[in-house]
Amino acid sequence: MVLSDGGDPVRTERGPADSRAASPDAARSPAAVRRADRRAGRVTGGTRELEQRLADLLRGGLAAADRPGNGLWEETAARMVDAQAPGLAARVRELGALPASGAGWPARLLEECALLHLLDSAWLGLDRLPAPLAATVRTRVGLTASPEGPAVRDRWLVLAQYDTPEGRIVTRRIWLYGGESDRTALVLSYGAPGRVPAQTLPVGAVVDAEVTPYPGGGRLRVELGARLADPVCTAVPPPGVTPAGAVAAYGRALRDDPWLEAWPVTLDGVIPAPSGDGWQLIDPGDGSALPLAPPALSRPGLWKLVALSGGSPLTVFGECGHRGFDPIAAWSPEPSGEGGPVALV
Repeated sequence: MVLSDGGDPVRTERGPADSRAASPDAARSPAAVRRADRRAGRVTGGTRELEQRLADLLRGGLAAADRPGNGLWEETAARMVDAQAPGLAARVRELGALPASGAGWPARLLEECALLHLLDSAWLGLDRLPAPLAATVRTRVGLTASPEGPAVRDRWLVLAQYDTPEGRIVTRRIWLYGGESDRTALVLSYGAPGRVPAQTLPVGAVVDAEVTPYPGGGRLRVELGARLADPVCTAVPPPGVTPAGAVAAYGRALRDDPWLEAWPVTLDGVIPAPSGDGWQLIDPGDGSALPLAPPALSRPGLWKLVALSGGSPLTVFGECGHRGFDPIAAWSPEPSGEGGPVALV
């Protein structure tokens, strides 16, 4: 959580993103309409200010972003918090970390500035976007949304569950795979400072339940409804694709969400192997391969993955993105393997 730096208030003039565009549910009551109208005005003012700051940065040159003690990014992020656009604030903070990310950072910074400019432009033209893309933009800017039907009942395999500290809160991610719907879903829950999230599911279990998707983002995030039967444990992994198929799936997902960092996929029959200074997952059948994303190279899970494989093909669930594949869970290649997926994060 980033607090205001006490600067001048952001202008709250109305823009193309009116209250109903900013929140479709706002029409439920006049008071909700007014609240959404005020917030949309603040977000519009914030996006216009952010556009000006990006233009100033590019006009002056990216070298200015690497100056010691440069408080541009944190101050700009605080302004986006003031504008009630936490999604924009988070992306600005990520920009601030790029100058310290090693060789090639100017190119990465320019790419992220372009994506941020695209998000600003999408918000300012929200009323001209198709409804699914407009919902994605609202989510990316940081507006809250409610799950919307229809609910999907399935027998959901719990692929993974792990916690990530994000500021003062803890975010729990639970990945599910529905065998009948052939879809992967994400359940998010949050814990207040000093507390773990309450939502939990046994990894490797199959849960008969309904889920309701949230709008935007490829409708990946869901709300878990009532469980309709007791969980049943299984060591059978979900069906998977080749590395080439994973890249294609990520490409299709980008059509619905251009700001998507990665897309969940399961790789079937891949072998971890060293590649230069890193590692990759190779399909011995068609020879296609995916490099492991940089964060995965520094985690103990890499060596768990290598040991589990032992040179044999195995099934791996993770996220495929522009930086490579980030493995989250894997299944033993042995037919007699028990215990379900092995956590890699």
